[in-house]
Amino acid sequence: MQPVEEDRKFIMYHFTRRYIGPVQAIIMDWAGTTVDFGSMAPIRAFQNLFAANNAPITIAEAREPMGAEKREHIRQLCAMPRVREAWKESHGGYPTVADIDRMYEEFVPLQIEAIAQCGQLIPGLKDTLAWCKENDIAIGANTGYAERMIGGLLENAAEQGYKPQSNVCATDVPKGRPYPHMCLKNAIELEVSDVAACVKIDDTLTGIDEGLSAGMWTIGVAVSGNEVGLPLEEWQALSEDEQNVMRKAAYQRFYQAGAHYVVDSIADVIPCLEEIHLRLQAGEAP
Repeated sequence: MQPVEEDRKFIMYHFTRRYIGPVQAIIMDWAGTTVDFGSMAPIRAFQNLFAANNAPITIAEAREPMGAEKREHIRQLCAMPRVREAWKESHGGYPTVADIDRMYEEFVPLQIEAIAQCGQLIPGLKDTLAWCKENDIAIGANTGYAERMIGGLLENAAEQGYKPQSNVCATDVPKGRPYPHMCLKNAIELEVSDVAACVKIDDTLTGIDEGLSAGMWTIGVAVSGNEVGLPLEEWQALSEDEQNVMRKAAYQRFYQAGAHYVVDSIADVIPCLEEIHLRLQAGEAP
């Protein structure tokens, strides 16, 4: 007699581990988020660079890849159909890898000069920093700038009272935005226990993508940075109706990019951080 094979039932268990605790860290971009209202320094440098190479670009074109590492930003600009054709007309051929490498080296001093001219802290940052200190929230920063570009920026910000506990440049990691590498390096340096306890705050859609890819909460700042793209004085000179039209369009782009929250500027993030804390306590994940 052959043995009777017993029926076997397989039961699968799915275990989900959730972080339930306070916000431990915020990670903020630089230009357009914490300094340089309107994120003007990169735009000036990119426009000056392409003008010097006889292929001028518009402000809108310069802003499109914003948030990316700067050499990658140049590569994306050179890949735009209109820019490629303008380059071909001026140079007799399309931009090459060698052209991009050369332009990046030309770009670095232009960017350093522009950063020095646009280093003012965005209004409201100091209040946000003080609130974070009171609530034991660590401060991190990251940027598409290369490390060799930001020495003056760090010194200027420190003189104004802003000195993040962790600062990561795109050149410090294998891949810049939208990859999560910079955010994750910030999290390691800030010694957070879970990425769900971190909030990425950024004025670019690429920066929001970065935060989401890192498993963090995200807050888009719509008015002070790239999506509106106006210096503070020009923004304040607009009528209320003009401001509302630009604000609404910028908010929509951030929400479409997946941002958990969208505000005008860094001055408005505290209520968002308070709500994220409550959502974490309730067991929600980003």
